Order: sequence, then structure tokens, then C-alpha cells
Amino acid sequence: MAQPQTPQQVIEAQRQDWNRVAGGWEKWDEFFDRQMAFLNHRLAGDARLREGLHVLDLGSGTGYPALLDAQVVGPAGRVVGVDLAEQMLAVAERKAKRLGLTNVSFRTGDATTLPFGAASFDAVTSRFCLMFLPEIPKTAGEIARVLKPGGWVAAAVWSAAEKNPSMGLAMAAIKQLIELPPPDPTAPGIFRLANPGELAGLFQQAGLIDAADQEFLGEWSYASAEQYYASLMEIAAPVHNLMAKLSEAQKQEVKRLILQAASQFTRGDRLTFPLAVRMVSARKPV
Repeated sequence: MAQPQTPQQVIEAQRQDWNRVAGGWEKWDEFFDRQMAFLNHRLAGDARLREGLHVLDLGSGTGYPALLDAQVVGPAGRVVGVDLAEQMLAVAERKAKRLGLTNVSFRTGDATTLPFGAASFDAVTSRFCLMFLPEIPKTAGEIARVLKPGGWVAAAVWSAAEKNPSMGLAMAAIKQLIELPPPDPTAPGIFRLANPGELAGLFQQAGLIDAADQEFLGEWSYASAEQYYASLMEIAAPVHNLMAKLSEAQKQEVKRLILQAASQFTRGDRLTFPLAVRMVSARKPV
């Protein structure tokens, strides 16, 4: 039996994984920015962003919602984006430069040990980051620490697997060819915070108040099943790692199975998947 990893080992493995797929994220960046724009705007709203605020974005990746945050707070405000993967942040920095945003900066770091003083930020945003962390309660405490009194945190995490079918097609296909251990529901992963009230409860335990948790339904779509497959192979780090272990014949069979399963979501001339996200917010008492 493999020994359980320490939080530091988990974080280092994730850093390597995200750096490995940074090129894929940059290639598909515009596509996913447009597909996820509604979530970025929802986060900016839930964090009560406005002109002049100082904002921290956790898990910025290739720049969102940090870049939108910077546009909202304007030149009088500032945004700091933090992510484990320096190569993902290099993409974010190039995008900020193209957009002419001088009020946003990015730095590598671990969200469980934030390198900022107490009450440094008016608001905190985070999109699809917190569920991957090995010590989520510690991160909730760090968010509460760096928030100014009255400041809001707004986070998006994935809801239940069955409500996000596009996430599971690759793993289901790979499982037909090789044996995979059952997922540990308590381990860092895509659906780690899918249960209603879980993240809100952690925010409350950290001393935050007025916690809200809503399942936010939406869709994302692709031009074809082939486009979906191509993006999956280039941006999904766990799938990328498993595919590397397969023979060429097995890879082709996985592709066939994924395309077959994905075709069930054809609507008109596009492939459209439902998605469900938990939008969780809370504020620091005054």
C-alpha cells in the first residue's frame, strides 16, 4: 500500500501537474475564458467588488477571475493573484500586459500559508482552486486573516459529479481498460467540496459570517466531440498523467469511448454539457 502523502508533497505534485499542462491552458485560454465569463462576473459580484478595492485572487491559473477583478476595481485599486504553478502565471502576466492592466500582479505561492499581513485585502476571490488543497480549513483561516473587517470572500467549487458529466467521461473510459483505485472523497480533487454547505461551514468555523451557498447551474459547449476530446487531453492534468501510462492501442480505444459517450450531449450542431457549481461567499465581521 502506498504511503499517504504529506500536504507538502500533495502541493508539489500539483505544482508539477499544472505546470505540465500550462501550454494546453494557454492554447485553449480564449475558449475557456468565454465559456466561463458568467462565473467570473458572478464571483466579482459575490465579492462585492467596486472601484478602489484591494483584492486577492487564489488559484489564478492563467488569470481569471483576477483580470476581471482588476478591470472592476480600476486604477485606484489593485489585485494580487496567487497560484502554485509559475508557468500558468506566466500566461496570466502576458494576458494582463495585452489588456493594458497595470493594477494586477501575480506571484507563486501556497494558499495555506499566504505571505500577506493581517487585514491586507478588501476582498478575496477564488475559482476552482480550494477543492484541490490538502488543508482547506487552514486556508479558510488564512482567508479570514488577510481579509479586512467587512470584507467578502467569494469562491466557486464544483458541485456533484453526476451534475458535471463532462468531468467524468475520460476516467470512465480509462477504467474500462485499466484498474483504478476508488477515489477518496476526503482527498484533494475536483469534487472535494461538492457537498452543500461544506465550504460555507469551513468559512464559518474560520470566523466569517453571513455565509451563503448556492448551486449555480449553467452550460458549456464545444463545436464537436473532437474539440472536446482535444481540449481534455491538453488541459486535464489527471487525465494527462493516466494517458501517459497507456499503450498506443489503449489510447485509441479511450478516445473512441470518450467520443462515443460525449456524442450523447449533442444539441443541434454543437456538443453542450450541463454544469453545476457551488458559489460560496462569506464576510469578515466588522
